[in-house]
Amino acid sequence: MESQVRGGTRWKRFAVVMVPSVAAAAAVGVGLAQGALAASFSVSGQQFKVTAGHLHGEGFAQYGGIDTVYTKTDGKEKTQVPVAISSFDDATITKMCQSVKTEIPLINKTFYLRLDAGNKGTPVTAHNLYIDVAQLDADAEFKNIDIGVAVKDKTRGPDVKQGESVLPGGFAQQAQSADLYGVEQTAWATTAGTFKLSGLSMRLGTDPKMECY
Repeated sequence: MESQVRGGTRWKRFAVVMVPSVAAAAAVGVGLAQGALAASFSVSGQQFKVTAGHLHGEGFAQYGGIDTVYTKTDGKEKTQVPVAISSFDDATITKMCQSVKTEIPLINKTFYLRLDAGNKGTPVTAHNLYIDVAQLDADAEFKNIDIGVAVKDKTRGPDVKQGESVLPGGFAQQAQSADLYGVEQTAWATTAGTFKLSGLSMRLGTDPKMECY
């Protein structure tokens, strides 16, 4: 499963790497329930899907966290969900697709919003990128990776966002760089200092085939 490749570490499927971070996220949830931590913000209760041909990131870190999400689109109730926060100082992404499924009870219809970018020779670029991941599959290779570093002592990736719900002494992993191929992920939220979408195409429709996967 693991092999050293020119100073890097390669995993066939990145989902294997995420298991400790999800466990750390569950520990954060215990802290929230006991009042030890405060959730920083509320996000939509709708997960969205993302695919990418290749994501190259410089300055990578991943650690557990908690998102507070709405349980329904009416925005009346909230719950807390564990996430694995993947962060990059800088990232370039080719063949990126993002889709979200939305059910509208008033008209009893389901709509799909799809966004494509980075397909015309110029990749999508992002700076200080954070992805609150629920699930991720990819072929992955890391350069100079450290697994098991404490969140507060990590030296790679952007700083933990102010007010973000994480355990400072909790599990994290970091790498000088990360390359992910054949990415398929679901996420709760993405934030970035800058996010440049080259060749952007956005469509709205009712065909389930509009989903990225």
